[in-house]
Amino acid sequence: MKKVILPALLAATVFNFQCSTLRSALMPDITQDAAMGKQVDAEIRSKPSEYPILAEQGNEEVYRYVRNITQKILQSGTVEHAKDFAWEVKIINDSKTLNAFCTPGGYIYVYTGLIKYLDSEDQLAGVMGHEIAQADKRHSMKQMVDLYGVQMIAAVAAGAATANKDQKTQETAQQIAQMGSAVVGLKFSRNHETEADNMSVAYLCGTDYNSAGAAGFFKKIGSQGGTPEFLSTHPSPPNRVQNIEAQAAAKNCAGKATNQGQYARIKSLLR
Repeated sequence: MKKVILPALLAATVFNFQCSTLRSALMPDITQDAAMGKQVDAEIRSKPSEYPILAEQGNEEVYRYVRNITQKILQSGTVEHAKDFAWEVKIINDSKTLNAFCTPGGYIYVYTGLIKYLDSEDQLAGVMGHEIAQADKRHSMKQMVDLYGVQMIAAVAAGAATANKDQKTQETAQQIAQMGSAVVGLKFSRNHETEADNMSVAYLCGTDYNSAGAAGFFKKIGSQGGTPEFLSTHPSPPNRVQNIEAQAAAKNCAGKATNQGQYARIKSLLR
């Protein structure tokens, strides 16, 4: 039996390694993450009925608060592409959606539903750290390459300035629209989800936050029973809590801040 299984396992391992190596070799230059992210960001903003962006006027304090969390993470010294990407933050005014996402190139979107659902600043920082990791470790770009291919990514990133400009402009607009919708609903592999959880801990470990902040989100999800649709293909919440807390313990992070009082006040500003 072992003589059959071991060669099969070895072959599978070699195949997976070759695929991973090939994908790495075909990945677009890092500058294309930023270019494509900018295009997708513009597409998302162009659909206010689908992605109702919370107005900055009248919500300055909420935006300042969320952006300050982002800056603390970026200044932790552990975000590889902290200076390469835009890391712009927008809040989507949708109280029914518990989600956040980050496009390639660091355009971050956080739903008001998520902000209202969480109980403390470290929890939001943990979730945002996870989303930042998806862009920083290029998980989102890898997924987009798998979905659309390198050539289409390059064309969209470049704005598809070709000889047949009118036709290509229309085609590119359709492609960007597709990508905008795809980015919001990207389904990452379990390995990518686990790496993003681990990086969230690493990012927060360089701040004064409780580095296991993301675990608070999964504890709350788990305590209420069921799994939201956007988490249906991810590792189960209990397993993620265990992993996040184990990572934090192993790193012996010093931060303990949760800032619950201030967080509650910010939540109260969201109507």
